[in-house]
Amino acid sequence: MTVAALFILLFAFLFLGLPVAIALGLSSLVTILFFSDDSLASMALKLFETLSEHYTLLAIPFFILSSAFLSTGGVAKRLIRFAVALVGPVRGGLAMASVLACMLFAAVSGSSPATVAAIGSIVIAGMVRTGYPERFAAGVISNAGTLGILIPPSIVMLVYASATEVSAARMFMAGFIPGIIMGLMLMVAIFFAARFMRLPSQPWQGVREVVVSGLSATGGMLLIVIVLGSIYGGVASPTEAAAVSAVYAFLIAVFGYRDIGPLKAAPWRHAAEPPGRAVARNLAQMALALPRSFAHPEVRQVVLDAAKISIMLLFVIANAMLFAHVLTTERIPHQIAAAITGWGLSPWVFLLMVNVLLLMAGNFMEPSAILLIMAPILLPIALRLGIDPIHLGIIMVVNMEIGMITPPVGLNLFVTAGITGRSILWVVRAALPWLLILLAFLAIVTYVPQVSLFLPEYLDHLRGYK
Repeated sequence: MTVAALFILLFAFLFLGLPVAIALGLSSLVTILFFSDDSLASMALKLFETLSEHYTLLAIPFFILSSAFLSTGGVAKRLIRFAVALVGPVRGGLAMASVLACMLFAAVSGSSPATVAAIGSIVIAGMVRTGYPERFAAGVISNAGTLGILIPPSIVMLVYASATEVSAARMFMAGFIPGIIMGLMLMVAIFFAARFMRLPSQPWQGVREVVVSGLSATGGMLLIVIVLGSIYGGVASPTEAAAVSAVYAFLIAVFGYRDIGPLKAAPWRHAAEPPGRAVARNLAQMALALPRSFAHPEVRQVVLDAAKISIMLLFVIANAMLFAHVLTTERIPHQIAAAITGWGLSPWVFLLMVNVLLLMAGNFMEPSAILLIMAPILLPIALRLGIDPIHLGIIMVVNMEIGMITPPVGLNLFVTAGITGRSILWVVRAALPWLLILLAFLAIVTYVPQVSLFLPEYLDHLRGYK
């Protein structure tokens, strides 16, 4: 009775058009009031425990703030220039460079829509100007942007880690190789499509351009080393690394690249100015500008936008935690696990059912809400069948990637539609051929566990020698 009431209320509230967060919290509240022996005090206690015990959740607003500074500044533009210098001369190279730029930006942002917005707003128009069909360009970016939640650091991985209490650092490690494989699969598909469609290539600009563009993009790429290096090296936890990334992104956007803030467009060195004098002048400028930068309208707007996104996401997480609390109190996941295990399903059949279920859910719900609802239900079953929770997490994240480009709630579709000025239906048709590559990639990740588990297990092995 309690199980039926909880899920009927949830879907009824969603059908009535309530936001997902409200539907989760309200269905949990009504179930406890009328269908459960639990007390309302337990809900307050659960919220307090979520704030005090789920330390990893603090990383989410920090990564969102870091992504906001990098998206607003010129990091994306410099990463694109470096990617074009590397692979541009190949036929279809600009599209391949767009995928590479998405991979690099994903490693500093942790957000799929932010990756599409930052990279797509530059490269889609650039591809059209150089002779690419607009539908081809939009489809590539919509799909490549999903790497934002697979290549670490990933906000969605942090949500899964909080919901299942697995190590966020191990989730980050597990997502690294799959992210590279998916990017390479997209680039290989672009290469063959470009030869078939006779798409243009970019002129080779020489080794000097590769070096110069690489040095220009170093400010953004260094964040990858700082965040992932500190986590994988055991120097910092994901939350600590996220805090460092937010401070670094602020410094690189305001004082490094000077794309926003009081020093916007101020040159590092004037013509014929001695290097020593330029260094002294810049240090003086930064010292004087630091107090003013916090009150600068552009900086304040970036912080405000990041705060809005963080509050929205954390509100969804808080209500989903209440929903998960009701599930756990009523032992619903354990009952479902026992029932499904009793069917005698093999692990590969169970994983097939998981993929079908998550692909259907991804059409209608936001990734974080899906993970917070489904992970506590699916994890006990996976453990009974001998499936590694990290492997299950990567499978769920890849499903969430696909959900970002499937209507009617695919966020990447809306971002791409906003960039191109086209309808959602047009963007769906543009993204559909590339979706087949993601489905093939999902099959690889699902049934070849070592794609996800090799790196965390290898690093654990190295630490064992120490």
